[in-house]
This record gives sequence, structure tokens and C-alpha cells, in this order.
Amino acid sequence: MKTLFYTGAIAVTYMFWRSGLAKLWNFPATLGEMAHSGLYPPWLFAVGTIALQLVASALVIIGGRLAWFGALPLALFTLATIPLAHNFWTMPNEAAFGERLIAQEHISVVGGLLVAALLARKYGPQWRSLAATR
Repeated sequence: MKTLFYTGAIAVTYMFWRSGLAKLWNFPATLGEMAHSGLYPPWLFAVGTIALQLVASALVIIGGRLAWFGALPLALFTLATIPLAHNFWTMPNEAAFGERLIAQEHISVVGGLLVAALLARKYGPQWRSLAATR
């Protein structure tokens, strides 16, 4: 079960840590992405996004008590991207279709993050060591 938890935690956070690494590796493009989204100053939002995606993903993957400190910010971040980058309700039908699908997938990812955080409580290393001391 522990291996299955870690495999699932890596998978459910894949879009975040992969995006964080890509943003880090191509920082000039990341600055352009932030400016295009109207986020100023772009460097501040770029650094914040990269840090959030990498650190919070690691916390979910590590599991235990700290998983919530990763899952909740990632869930809120994911929900916030819907009106910022996937505002399908303002687009013509052809363009809205793809953006609506992405928004729906984002909601599923939020659910996966919450489930991962719940399972981390049972299968993560911190809970095992805490329970052993009781």
C-alpha cells in the first residue's frame, strides 16, 4: 500500500512539479507567461509559482502530516487558474470547449490532491512515527 500511495502522490502532483521545473528551466518564457496573464511584477509571480509548485508537490509526495501543507495550496492555486487562464465563459464556443475541459480536469485534480492528503495521513512516514510514540 505504501508503494501505491507514493506512486499515486507522484502522479497526482505530476502537472505541478513538471510545470515548476519547466518554468525554472525557461525562466524568460515564464516571465512572459506571467506578464501575458496580467500578473505584475512578473518576476515575483514567476518565483512564487515555481516555489509553490515544487515545494507543495514535494510535501504531498513525502506524505504524512505535511501533505496538507502541500495539497491545500496546490488545490487553491489550481482553482485560481480557472478564472485567470481558462475563463471559457468569455470565449466563443469553439475556443471555450477546450478551456472548459481543462477547467473540469482542474476540479478533478483538486479532488485527487485532497484524497492524497487524506491517504498521506495513514501511509506517510510522519504519521507512522507519531503513532509509534503514543
